[in-house]
Amino acid sequence: MAQTVITRRGRNLLRTVAAGSLLVVIGAGFSAVGHASENKVASAPTTSGYIRVIVAPGESLWSVAAMVAGNRDVNSVVDTIVEVNALASTDVAVGTRLLVPTK
Repeated sequence: MAQTVITRRGRNLLRTVAAGSLLVVIGAGFSAVGHASENKVASAPTTSGYIRVIVAPGESLWSVAAMVAGNRDVNSVVDTIVEVNALASTDVAVGTRLLVPTK
């Protein structure tokens, strides 16, 4: 069998590629953690009794209200969201950050 010999230049290239790959993986991990905290519902309420929600594609004010309404009337939750966030209408754009009541 023939033996494969890696030159010093080849070893340095392999180290550089391995280090670069590791940095990409670490960066992607930090990016995923950062985006996870921004998605949907933040873990810590901004104000007592409220959570911050970011409107995702395909969502409406009613679908957001329905997620948190529980046994409450969805229309009253929508009214509360409009009032608390000083919205001009019930139309919300994707990426809009809303304070949503939890109780």
